[in-house]
Formats: sequence, structure tokens, C-alpha cells
Amino acid sequence: MQMKTLGKTGLTVSRLGAGLSEIGYRLTFDDEAEAAAVLNAALDGGINFLDTSACYGISEELIGRTIAHRRQEYILATKCGHVAGGYVGEPWTAQTITDSIDRSLTRMKTDYLDLVQLHSCDVDVLERGEAIQALQDAQKAGKTRFIGYSGDNEAARWAVESGLFDTLQTSFNLVDQRARTTLFPLAKARNMGIIVKRPIANGAWGAPQSPSAYADEYFARAQTMLKMGPIPGAPENRILLALGFVLSHDEVDTAIVGTRNPAHMRANLEWMSAEQWRLAPEVIDELYRRFAQVGADWVQLI
Repeated sequence: MQMKTLGKTGLTVSRLGAGLSEIGYRLTFDDEAEAAAVLNAALDGGINFLDTSACYGISEELIGRTIAHRRQEYILATKCGHVAGGYVGEPWTAQTITDSIDRSLTRMKTDYLDLVQLHSCDVDVLERGEAIQALQDAQKAGKTRFIGYSGDNEAARWAVESGLFDTLQTSFNLVDQRARTTLFPLAKARNMGIIVKRPIANGAWGAPQSPSAYADEYFARAQTMLKMGPIPGAPENRILLALGFVLSHDEVDTAIVGTRNPAHMRANLEWMSAEQWRLAPEVIDELYRRFAQVGADWVQLI
């Protein structure tokens, strides 16, 4: 597994990370064995960056139930800010964020988090400062080692330019390329770690139909770019092409891919082990060209 340093955090992370919304939303506690299979396959295959959120269903609880005993083997990142999991309160308040972090620690059976990220709040929330202060207080209290922002567009730019965060998690893929020019240079200039979400564009590239309602916009974009014809030299596997596009950017420290399927996890790990994701420069340039031609108005999807 290829590893990188996550910016100013100094943490060494696997370039392929595990996004854990799938297991949180799609599995139940009766599926604990399936969750254990996915998570242990990830760790056994060299993935050490796990990304979840307080609002990803039962994701945090499943982590605690299945791999808490392997805590020293992974970098644990979660998100906060929303009202979730039966909690009663207002989003983005200091109390909600503090309680969310405490709940995450309990659910995942750990006494510290490596990274806590504000979860896609707007610029006005960031400017008020209360949410950021709550994160900083949690860091001072030793509940999290580092703090980050997860989001896109203007709010992500604000977070980067503020200099207050250690990491940025943002959308980037072959049909959502804007971060490459609008966010990556700014983040790297500040030595922020860059975590990419949605690296395979929700499986929309080359799919016969939109994989889900959540992927409808990505599917429409992919269809527009695919109408320009085949891409010479591109791998036949559409998921491998999508993943390879993202990992071909050295600015990307880790790209998080989610699955509830142990077989899919093992396939992703095999690609990484054999470095099958590496793309010819001509393939990347063609994807740039197509996006530039038709995606001038395509903003990052939130």
C-alpha cells in the first residue's frame, strides 16, 4: 500500500482510505459480521485511514464493536456538527459539537480521535466561530489530535484560507474536477492534508444508469463527457479509471472509498497492491480536456 504524510499533521496514511458511510447506512447490528469482514479486510490489506461521521447511521457503533481491539493500527477520523443519532439540540452549536465528539469516543470505544472535521457547514457557520472554537477546545482537551473541515466550494475555500484547520476533505473525481485548481494549490501552500471524498464519482462513470438518486448529477455529467467517444489507453474497468484519475494527483494524500461488500474491498486492495491504478498521462490530459470543454459551470457537489 502506498503511504503519504497527511500534511501538517505528520500522520502517515494509506493513499486508499475507507469511507464508512456505507456500512453505517446499509447495515444493521444484525450485520455485525459483515461489517467486521469489511473493516478487517481493510486493515489486513494495508488501509490505515478510516473516515466516518456522527451522522453515518450506526457506522461509529460498528467500528467500536468490531475493530476497537485493533485501535493502534488505524488513523480514526470522524465528523460533527449535525444533529444526529437521536440527539436533541441545534446544529453547529458548541454544545452539539462537544456532545457529538464525546458520543463518538464512546461509540468507537476509544479515548482519543486522530481527526475531527466540521461536516459541510456553510460559510456563515464558519464565520460565527463557535463551531471552530468547540473543535479547538476538544483538541486542547486531548479528545482529538487534529481538526479539519469537510466540504466544498466557497466554504471549503474559507476554511483553507483561515489557516485554522489541519486538513481539508473535499469532493474530487473525473466529473468533479474543480478542486484541482480552486482548492488544492491553496491547501498545499498551507501544508494542509488533503482527503478526497467521492473519488469514484458514486460509481456513475460508465454505468448503464444512475447507480442511485444520490448519483444522478454525476451520472448526467459522465454521460456528457462519454459522448465525446472512447478514451485511448484508459483501463476497461470504469471504477479503476475513476480511482486512478484521483490517485494520479500527488496533492491527494488519501482517497476514501466506501463499501459494505468485503469482495469489493479486496478488489480495491488488489488494485492498490499491483499499482494497477496508474494511468498514462494522455488519459489524464484527455479527462482534463473534456471537463474543461463541458464543465465550466459544474461546481463541486456537496
